[in-house]
Amino acid sequence: MSVDEPRLLSGDIVVDDRGSVSFVNGFDLSSAKRFYLVENHQAGFVRAWHGHRREGKHVLVVAGAAIVAVVKIADWEGPGAAGPVKRFVLSAAKPATLYVPPGYANGFKSLTPHTKIMFFSTCTVEESRNDDVRWGPHQFGDVWTVEQR
Repeated sequence: MSVDEPRLLSGDIVVDDRGSVSFVNGFDLSSAKRFYLVENHQAGFVRAWHGHRREGKHVLVVAGAAIVAVVKIADWEGPGAAGPVKRFVLSAAKPATLYVPPGYANGFKSLTPHTKIMFFSTCTVEESRNDDVRWGPHQFGDVWTVEQR
């Protein structure tokens, strides 16, 4: 998968008699210029959609679990999707980072109380302000429903 596509980088957790260590050793932080932490007031709340033409993001759930969705944008004024919405379930219990490349919109739904998501951005706040496009939570369909199995 190229860097132009979303990609999930799995980590691991090691537990011994002292406690645990969670990690994503393959995550290269060199492109990150800043980070921010997001927590919803309640489980089940959706924050979507938020896109950037030039900014990329790495997403890490540090507490709880969330559905994180991404979609490539074909028409930023429309907006129109260039392909299907891709959904990922991220959990602090199974460490992983999700890369959202430039040209994509992203959003998330917290699945558990006190879910915390850390975003690592490839742009400064000033660069991001001029590259920020937002739409409503159902702009690309209802991708937030938890599927019964």
